[in-house]
Amino acid sequence: MRSEPPSLLPIMRSRTLGELLAWLLIHPDCEYSVSELSRVVGVNLTTAQRDVGHLTEARLVATRTVGRNRMVRADQGHPAFEPLRRVMELTFGPAVVVAEAFADLGAAAVLIFGSWAARYHGQPGPPPNDIDVLVVGRPARSEVYDAADAAQARIGLPVNPVVRTETQWAAGQDKLVAQIHRSPFVVVLGDVVLGGDEP
Repeated sequence: MRSEPPSLLPIMRSRTLGELLAWLLIHPDCEYSVSELSRVVGVNLTTAQRDVGHLTEARLVATRTVGRNRMVRADQGHPAFEPLRRVMELTFGPAVVVAEAFADLGAAAVLIFGSWAARYHGQPGPPPNDIDVLVVGRPARSEVYDAADAAQARIGLPVNPVVRTETQWAAGQDKLVAQIHRSPFVVVLGDVVLGGDEP
């Protein structure tokens, strides 16, 4: 059965394909084995191989064989490379960009909530106008805002960070935290426990 097109970018065959293409376009100077890509996007090897095949047919990626590994990288010579990279940064890219920008804060977890997370989870609606980020832990606020600025510069959308302690997150009594617990969110760094799992 064919999966539904993702709400973030309905022209994609699947969310997995969108995540895979975004990863490759956001890291155009890097080369990955299909096994590495399957781990990055959290799918089995067969799915990753199939999606790499689709991208290869479209000539959006270049592949080569090294021993038993098929190596994949974005094809920067493709005429659509730059505009497509921009589209992927705006749609599937926020999870990758936020994870990289917030990686050095020492936070217990970082997650995206709000309209972007809702579209990611397939809820229909207008394209997100900003990216809402919750940092769980006790990082320095100045570092959180620096990370948000760095992510915003790459994505091109406002990145709005909020910070809550692990106790506040686990208790869920804070008004915002309670709302996030009830809504779709995407964990991009670390591990969070609701008293349940991510929706």
